[in-house]
Amino acid sequence: MRPIPRSGRAQGSVPVLRLPRRGGGGGRVPAGGGPVLRLLAAARPAGGRMALAALCGTLALGSGVGLMATSAWLISRAAQHPPVLVLMVAIVAVRAFGIGRGVFRYAERLIGHDATFRVLADLRARVYERLERLVPAGLPRARGGDLLGRLVSDVDAVQDLYLRVLLPSAAAVLVGGASVGLAWALLPSAGALLLAGLLVAGVGAPWLSATVARRAEHRTADLRGELTAQLVDSLRGAPELVAYGAAADRLATAARLDRELTRASARSAGTAGAGAAITALAGGLTVWAALVVGVPAVRSGRLDGTLLAVIALLPLAAFEVVAGLPLAAQHLQRARRSAARVFAVLDRDEPVRDPAEPAALPSAPYTLRVEDLRARWTPDGPHVLDGVSLDLAPGRRCAVVGSSGSGKTTLTAVLLRFLPSASGLVSLNGVELRELAGDDVRRVVGLCAQDAHLFDTTIGENIRLARRSATEEEIRDALSRARLLDWVDGLPRGLDTRVGEEGAQVSGGQRQRIALARALLADFPVLLLDEPAEHLDTATADELTADLLAATEGRTTLLVTHRLAALDAVDEIIVLDAGRVVQRGRHADLLARPGPYRTMWRRERTGDRPPARVDGRSRAAAPA
Repeated sequence: MRPIPRSGRAQGSVPVLRLPRRGGGGGRVPAGGGPVLRLLAAARPAGGRMALAALCGTLALGSGVGLMATSAWLISRAAQHPPVLVLMVAIVAVRAFGIGRGVFRYAERLIGHDATFRVLADLRARVYERLERLVPAGLPRARGGDLLGRLVSDVDAVQDLYLRVLLPSAAAVLVGGASVGLAWALLPSAGALLLAGLLVAGVGAPWLSATVARRAEHRTADLRGELTAQLVDSLRGAPELVAYGAAADRLATAARLDRELTRASARSAGTAGAGAAITALAGGLTVWAALVVGVPAVRSGRLDGTLLAVIALLPLAAFEVVAGLPLAAQHLQRARRSAARVFAVLDRDEPVRDPAEPAALPSAPYTLRVEDLRARWTPDGPHVLDGVSLDLAPGRRCAVVGSSGSGKTTLTAVLLRFLPSASGLVSLNGVELRELAGDDVRRVVGLCAQDAHLFDTTIGENIRLARRSATEEEIRDALSRARLLDWVDGLPRGLDTRVGEEGAQVSGGQRQRIALARALLADFPVLLLDEPAEHLDTATADELTADLLAATEGRTTLLVTHRLAALDAVDEIIVLDAGRVVQRGRHADLLARPGPYRTMWRRERTGDRPPARVDGRSRAAAPA
C-alpha cells in the first residue's frame, strides 16, 4: 500500500498550490550541461543585478588598492615637507577611496544578495513544484529528511556559487590586473613579481584547495543529507523509539553520522587554512621581492624615491583581492555537489505527464469508470493492481476492502492521476483520464487521506484551506456534517482554537473529522476516502466510519478501508487480494456466502487481525 502525498490538492481538501514566479529572480533551469553551467543559466534573468554587484565589488577592492597606493605616496611625499597644495589631490583621493571602499562594499553585498536570493527563491519554488509533481510514484526510494535537505540545505549551498565564487573572482581578475598594470607602469620588474605572486595566490592556491576539497565536499553533501534524514525520522518516531527501547541505537547512528560530517568539515577547514597560508606567504614574499628590486631602482634613478613605498605596499592591498579565492574554490566544489543533488530532483521524470493538448473537462454529473485496470509503482515491478473494474455513477457509493498491501491505496493514486495505469481504462464521463490535465481531474476527484495534514493554525483556517472564500457559516455547516460542530462550539475559542503542529493538540478522530470537514467544504463531485479510520481504536474507528458514510450520503464516494463496520450503507463492496478482485456485492450478500469477506468480518469481530501482506504483489511492490 502506497501513501498518498500531503501536498496541494492531493489531500482532496486543499486547492492545488501554484507558487508565483518571482519577478527578475532566476530563470528556467535548462536540462543538460554541468551543474555549474546550469546554475549560471538559471541566474541569467538576474544578470543585470549580478553585473552591478560585480562592478560594486570591483570598485570596493579597487578603492582599497587605491587607498593603499595613494596613502603610501602621500606619506612619502609629506615627509619631504612640500607646500600643502601639492598634497591636496592625494588627500582628497585618500578620503574618497576610504569612503568609497565602504560604500561600494555595502552596495555590492546588498545588490549581490538581492540577486542571489531571487535566484534561490525561484530555484526552491521549482524544486518544491517538482516534488509536488513527483510524489508519490516519482520518488521510489527517497527519504523525507533527505528531500528536506535538498530543498533547504542544498539550495542554500548553491548561493555560494554567486556570492563567494563568481563575484569575488570577477573582482579579483579586474582589480588584480589593474594592480599589476600600475606596478608595471612604475617599475616593470615589480609588476612582473606582483603578477607572479598573484598567480600563485589566485590560481595555484585555489587549484590546490579545489583538488583536495573535491572528495571531501562530495562526501559532506551526502552526509548532510543522511544526517538530516536520520534526525527527521527519529523525531517523527520518537514515541515509538522510546517505547520499544530503540532510541539509543538511533541516537548512536545519528552521532556516528555527525562525527563523520565533523571530520569531513574539518578536512575542508584544513584545506581552507592551507590555502590561506599559501596566499599569506606569497603576499609576504612579494612585498620583500618588491623591496629587493625597488631599492636598487631608486639608487639608479629609475624609480622616484617617493614611489618606493607604493611599490612595497601595493602588494599588501593587491593580495587582499585574491585572499578569498582558495576558499572560493572550496565553495565551488560545495555548490557543484549541492547543485547536482538539486538537479537530480529537477531532472527526474514525472510519473504522470499531462497531454500536450488536454481534453476539455466534461460537464457534471460525473461517472467515474474503471475497466480491467492494471497498475504498478515501478516500470519493472510487479502489478499491484491486476484487472480491477468498478463503476462510480453519480451518487453511487462503493467500498474497496482488503488487507494492507492488497492494492487499495494504489487504486486511489491512479484515480487521482498520481500513478499511470499500465493497461485498462479509467474514464470520466467517457473521457480517459490520461487525456485530461491532472489538475482538472483533481478538481472533480478529491481525496481525504488517512494521514491528512493539519497545519499549525486554527481549526477554522485548516478547514478554510479548501475554499478561501468560505464564510463562517459554511465552515460550521461542514463541521456539522462531519459531526464535529458540537465539540468545536464547546471549546473556549471555538473555530479560533489552534490544532498544534501536525494536529498534535487534537485526537486522532478529531483530526480525521477536521480533514473530512475540509473535504466536504471543497465539495468534490467524487470523493475518495482512503483509510479514514486508520490508527484509531476500534470503537472510535467504527463510529467515524459510520459518520463518514452518513456525511457523504448522496455524494459519489469511494471508501478505501480494511475495516468493515457500517459498510451495509454502501451500494457495493469490492474485495481485493493481491491486486485482484476476489469478491464483490452488498454487505448482506457477501456475509451470506463463504469467502474472504465473511472471513475478514469474523476476524474483525473477534479482534483476530491477519498480518499485512509482504509478498511481491503487495507492500513490497510499492517502493519505500
